[in-house]
Amino acid sequence: MNRNLAIFTAFALFCHGSYAQADFLKDSSATLTTRNFYLNRDFRQSGAPQAKAEEWTQGFFAELQSGYTEGTVGFGLDALGELGIKLDSGRGRRGTALLPYGPDSNQPVDEYSELGLTAKMRLSQTRLKVGTLMPIHPLAYYSDTRLLPSTFTGAYLTSSEVENLTVTAARLTEANGRDSSSNDDISYAGQSSDHLDLLGGDYTLGKNLTLRYHQGELQDIYRQHFSGVIHVLPLGEGMSLRSDLRYVDSSDTGAAKAGKIDNRNFNGMFTLTVGAQRFAAAFQHLSGDSVFPVIDTGTPYVANLVTYNSFTKANEKSWQLRYEYDFAALGIPGLTFMTRYVKGSDIRTRTVNDGSEWERDTDLTYVFQSGALEGLNLRWRNVTYRSGDGLTQQLDENRLIVGYTWKLW
Repeated sequence: MNRNLAIFTAFALFCHGSYAQADFLKDSSATLTTRNFYLNRDFRQSGAPQAKAEEWTQGFFAELQSGYTEGTVGFGLDALGELGIKLDSGRGRRGTALLPYGPDSNQPVDEYSELGLTAKMRLSQTRLKVGTLMPIHPLAYYSDTRLLPSTFTGAYLTSSEVENLTVTAARLTEANGRDSSSNDDISYAGQSSDHLDLLGGDYTLGKNLTLRYHQGELQDIYRQHFSGVIHVLPLGEGMSLRSDLRYVDSSDTGAAKAGKIDNRNFNGMFTLTVGAQRFAAAFQHLSGDSVFPVIDTGTPYVANLVTYNSFTKANEKSWQLRYEYDFAALGIPGLTFMTRYVKGSDIRTRTVNDGSEWERDTDLTYVFQSGALEGLNLRWRNVTYRSGDGLTQQLDENRLIVGYTWKLW
């Protein structure tokens, strides 16, 4: 927090000085998002530590983004505030990742919060942000699958000085989980690291083809190389085929604080759009002796990341079938439906050499299009998950999410 206060003070003085320009305020924006989240997870296997996890929460997320000052080099300041409130929970029903809980009492807290500040600078087509970050990066993707989004602390630079090429360089040093109020050292498997370094770029060939390469190193824990191809093939009016292929090579590095890491992950998704319908098929092929490593508060950037599971266990092979429909085609704009099924096999654990698991998800979403409730988002998510990988788990889950965003200016 002291570092954030220093950033804020420096920019407050700057904005009141003679060099401040109107664009800093004129191009600013502010939003307030509310999210009401109920999650009920029913454990079906015998011997489970608790029969269910069930919590109901209310979240608030405020975001302020300034413009940039005028001149060759522009400066700005962003701020965010997060607040999560417990509506219903208990010691015997915790564990949904909606609320943190004390390590001694195991009692979910009544509320938790975070304040983050980000200084930013713009020079030509290059932008640098320092402070609180929510990166969308294949090797460091923030999580927004619960009440409040996770954040990172560090420096993040993007540059588009070369036509069709976007270069990314970053150093992330701390992380704040989706159910946490504290910034802790960035980590993997509970092992903390001094920093995660990222470097890479995306190159666009025409309108429909993007080539990607990024590398990352979590100091003294693991190193990763990511390669990707995204291609969109138009097939006629209202029809297209999108191909998204990804390959990640992961290995331990330095002191190898989390042990030996040896994983190669080739995955991809093909999506056919036909008017209001989308048909998708995805695959993941993992090899090596370890699971696919992802920083503890991040989201694995893989095709078979679904509502509950990511299908990234050691040696796992998985496939997915998915269907989506937009009911605007039937005269009900705002209503959408999605269902998918994912099956994983060949899992290796300490107890089995050929484990398996599967998940079936259904999403139904409605966004009010007009009237007093315009913009209100209602979502129901249903999950069925079964595992036979040596850590047998069976669960049924429902999530009810109500969200709304006010544009303050």
